[in-house]
Amino acid sequence: MQRRWWLVAAVLDAALVATFVAIGRGVHGKGDALTGLAATAWPFLAGLALGWAITRAWRDALGWRGGLGAWGGALAGGMALRALAGQGVDAVFVGVAAAFLALFLLGWRVLAWPLARGHRPALAPVRPQ
Repeated sequence: MQRRWWLVAAVLDAALVATFVAIGRGVHGKGDALTGLAATAWPFLAGLALGWAITRAWRDALGWRGGLGAWGGALAGGMALRALAGQGVDAVFVGVAAAFLALFLLGWRVLAWPLARGHRPALAPVRPQ
């Protein structure tokens, strides 16, 4: 069943990375210009794609491998590409990015994993007998 979910996982990961960037730009008063969002997001999105490729995340898109590949790629790849592009990278930013990206890219997988494997949620309605 996992193999059907890889595209959903990839799109959701990319949307969550873009959300992380948009939140950061909003908090720092950088505005919401689409070009500014794209300029800030591209290193993280490229890192995300690299992480997916290195770990073959599509094989376990909802599992730990997919999550760690997405998180590690977006974080490490994103920071490396930001540094190469001359966009600032400091320790506090790396820490905040690590926490937010972990929450976003690992958090949704924790919630989705049982559902994707066919387990009934604990709060699912009980059928009358």
